[in-house]
Amino acid sequence: MRRARLDDAAMGDALLLFVGDDYEDLELQYPRLRLLEAGYRPVLAGAAADIVYRGKHGYPQRSDVAFADCDPAAFRGVIVPGGWMPDKLRRDPTVRDLVRAFDRQQKLIASICHGGWICISAGVVRGRAYTGSPGIRDDLQNAGAEFRDTAVVVDGHHVSSRKPDDLPEFMIASLSVLAAGASA
Repeated sequence: MRRARLDDAAMGDALLLFVGDDYEDLELQYPRLRLLEAGYRPVLAGAAADIVYRGKHGYPQRSDVAFADCDPAAFRGVIVPGGWMPDKLRRDPTVRDLVRAFDRQQKLIASICHGGWICISAGVVRGRAYTGSPGIRDDLQNAGAEFRDTAVVVDGHHVSSRKPDDLPEFMIASLSVLAAGASA
């Protein structure tokens, strides 16, 4: 199957997934494959287009587009995998701006494990129920989120999960939010 490109004609079914070195392999690949299976178009955004990034466990993934070339209006939402990648990406103002734009447009923002760091740095968790890796519990609470230690938390157009074992619940909830019209 060919990879999705930003210049494809119909982007209404596209979802952005962040990619960078040290992403949690399963937390990127499982959502990417489930989105394809459900008829969506996953578009992988990195610091630059057409770069191969390596996951924490060595799995390679090529980016489709650069963060700077992404228009949130072209996507149904964003999925933020965990790993150590989010700690690096949350420092990028373009990444933070993308997440803020998805939040303003009430489009899906789905983060798992340490992916919540990007949502924290974008300033979109205050007053929301969230979960994530126990390692970012204090960060979520200090940013004004209500932390819940459960497999998945859905708060409006925000979906969050704790770890790779939660991926089935994470994707069921994310697909449900999309089906309910989170991009409307």
